[in-house]
Amino acid sequence: MTEDHQPDGVPLDATGDADAVPDTSEIADEIAEVEGRRYPSTLGGFFYLWVLAAAAVGVAIAWLGHDWRLGVTWISGALIAASALRLLMPAKDAGMLAVRHRLVDVVLLGTLGGLLLFLARTVPNQPGA
Repeated sequence: MTEDHQPDGVPLDATGDADAVPDTSEIADEIAEVEGRRYPSTLGGFFYLWVLAAAAVGVAIAWLGHDWRLGVTWISGALIAASALRLLMPAKDAGMLAVRHRLVDVVLLGTLGGLLLFLARTVPNQPGA
C-alpha cells in the first residue's frame, strides 16, 4: 500500500487527512465560481430553449383540446426548426441541439418533424368529433 492512500483506497491530501478530499458538489461549486456561469452558454442553447418553448406550446394546444392538428403542427415545426438550426450552426455553437453527429441529428429531427406534419395533415377526422 502506498503512503498517499488509506487502506480503503481513499486518497490523502498533502497533510495526510482523508476528510479533506472534496465531494462532487464542492468541485462543481469551484468550477462555477471560476468560469462565471452564463445561461445559456451557447447560441445553440438559446435556440434550444426557443425550440423547447414552441414544442411546449404545441403540447399545450393539443392537450387543452383546442385543435390537436394545430398542436401537432407546432411540435413538427419546432422539430423542423431544430433540424435546420443544427444543420446551419457550427458544432462549437450548437449547444444542446448537438446530441450526436450533425448528420444524424439533422436527419432524425427533420424526419420526425416531417412525419408529424404529414400525419397532422392526412389523418381523417373521426365521426362525431
